[in-house]
Amino acid sequence: MMDDFSYATPLTGNGAPPLAPRDDRASLLVIADRMDAVDLEPVATAAGLRLLGVTPLDDAPTRLDLQAQCDTLLIICPAMTPLLERLLVQIETQAIQNGMAVIIVAGLPTIDLAFACLRSPHSQLLCDPDRTELAAALVAAAEHRPTPGQVHEVDREGVRLQQLSEEVGRLARTLDALTERGRMAVPSFDLGPRISDRPSDYIGMPVLAPIGAAPQTMEKPAPTLTATQVRDLLRARRIRADFLPGDLFADPAWDMMLDLLAARLDHERVSVSSLCIAAAVPPTTALRWIRTLTDKGLVERQADPHDGRRIFIALAQEAADALIRWFGASRRLLTA
Repeated sequence: MMDDFSYATPLTGNGAPPLAPRDDRASLLVIADRMDAVDLEPVATAAGLRLLGVTPLDDAPTRLDLQAQCDTLLIICPAMTPLLERLLVQIETQAIQNGMAVIIVAGLPTIDLAFACLRSPHSQLLCDPDRTELAAALVAAAEHRPTPGQVHEVDREGVRLQQLSEEVGRLARTLDALTERGRMAVPSFDLGPRISDRPSDYIGMPVLAPIGAAPQTMEKPAPTLTATQVRDLLRARRIRADFLPGDLFADPAWDMMLDLLAARLDHERVSVSSLCIAAAVPPTTALRWIRTLTDKGLVERQADPHDGRRIFIALAQEAADALIRWFGASRRLLTA
């Protein structure tokens, strides 16, 4: 009986099977536990990326050492693990060296560690994102990859990447709204546990003499701004949602700066996770604003001397002075 040497695939001239068509799409490697590549393939294809595979977090260090090239890396780490800090540092180091675009998807338990490990100005940090935010981040990463080794250059590309991500996100949310008209998304404006409403002994703003008024015989010392007064302003801003649509007045940058001012006056330190809660917007949106405020020099990162895995956010000195002057000017206008 003769063996059957027939082939289902026709041979080329040299007897070898034909080569598969070249795939020039940028590559995507996913690091996540309990996630199937079959579910991620359509997402990667929609973003114009070629999925290399899905690797569990425990196996990721070895995979990254062996991976010859990776254009975009997506790591999903909602829970703390013993090796997470080392893995994030390895990823950010390779991102700087190789020009790899990185998307870190953290949860509230890991957001402080992820923020502390960020080194590349082009890495995107998301927190509990919805599918729209994740899709926008993937598209932005595929469109704009950083140049290897450029660590300290002006972050123009980072700004453009953020703008692109927001543009794609707005488009995707618009499409979702058109296809799911029956579902109304109500934004959360909860202040969070650190600056939630609580009883206050504050009665009213001190009265100052109008500008240009005749000097008094006995000069009174300038009133001191207190954290209670700043938090009263934040509470007043929040209750607008009880009378008018809350999504019309979302101002996370201003709310975060007021929250940081109150913390400064109380000699408190503010973690990234706490500041995201104070912003009263989805955490991924709050993270974008933290980055914007940092890039503009209005807030600054401060390392925790007792825990290298945590970064505090504080007002820059000039920003704090400007806010205090604004409070004084606004009082004079109200009492004029």
